[in-house]
Amino acid sequence: MRDVLAQIVRWWEAGERFGLATVVGTFRSAPRPPGASMAVLRDEATGSVSGGCVEGAVYDLAQRVVADGTPVLQRYGVSDDDAFSVGLTCGGVIDVFVEPVSRATYPELGEVAASIERSEPVAVATIVAGPGPIGARRVVRPGRDSGTLGSSRLDDAVDDDAHGMLAQGLTGIRRYGPEGERRLDDLQVFVQSFAPSPRMLVFGAIDFAAAVARIGKFLGYHVVVCDARPVFATSRRFPEADEVVVKWPHDYLATAEVDERTVICVLTHDPKFDVPLLEVALRTPAAYVGAMGSRRTHEDRLRRLREAGLTDAELSRLRSPIGLDLGARTPEETAVSIAAELIQLRWGGTGRALTETTGRIHGDAGLSGASVAASQGGERADGDG
Repeated sequence: MRDVLAQIVRWWEAGERFGLATVVGTFRSAPRPPGASMAVLRDEATGSVSGGCVEGAVYDLAQRVVADGTPVLQRYGVSDDDAFSVGLTCGGVIDVFVEPVSRATYPELGEVAASIERSEPVAVATIVAGPGPIGARRVVRPGRDSGTLGSSRLDDAVDDDAHGMLAQGLTGIRRYGPEGERRLDDLQVFVQSFAPSPRMLVFGAIDFAAAVARIGKFLGYHVVVCDARPVFATSRRFPEADEVVVKWPHDYLATAEVDERTVICVLTHDPKFDVPLLEVALRTPAAYVGAMGSRRTHEDRLRRLREAGLTDAELSRLRSPIGLDLGARTPEETAVSIAAELIQLRWGGTGRALTETTGRIHGDAGLSGASVAASQGGERADGDG
């Protein structure tokens, strides 16, 4: 929903009634992840649920939903030969929930949008199918929840799951009984998480760091560049970075906010910087720790880290030399290589050319480093994908 948020808030504030279509489930090679949205107001549409395959059909459905006021869960599957509007030519399947939105039907939208704008964690849980009140909504925030899904027991069960999903940046379907019974699956609740952007910590204020900061920002990270040398660590050299910190890298990392979605890129390739830094980095819960350097540098670095007391298990987390083997030479090409590794680890891809592979193109989250990369909007699919 992030990609249409600014527009729908303008419509909402103007007192308009519009249709909001959201991907709530994906199967096989679906083109857009859960949470992708398209909004329709009369003859205007914004956003996308399928990259173009079923937008015409969703537009028509949204018009009908706005007219009669009844939310609809619609499945779109493999296209036949008649028209794009009947299905997905990619061979995937998506479930799209279409609901009418106005100040009356979604009074919390302004507060939700404000939380997202302030990078405050917030999740929206909506009943999309089952015996409950379809379209009922509950807004979940750390320490404060509002709205109801119809019963206090269901609210409590969804709150527990939504808080956990929000902490991990997960978006997807959860199933319950009418009173929140976890052994039943009569009721489908779509939980859309809007977690703050994951952090990318880039150490070493060099040209490669500037390129990595640019591509990290493009991927949706909150980017921090850190270096002990004030002449190099300047906002002017790193305009795309959200923060530029002048401090010894290991000292900064020892007190920095690092969680399971954080990625750490060590580009210093100087032992006096990177060895004490990696001692700290490899003992954090970071999703990814990568270090630049030649294979000879890497072997020397491993020796120094072992002497510093790091275990083989800790050292196994280190991605070095950093990035995928793309034959990169320039800082920009190297940044693409690093970004490619983050994406590959997130989704469990092979890293090979698609022409050399068979089967599904859009895979599920990988088992290792599943929350490494930031998807557009900062959400990660979970559940029925």
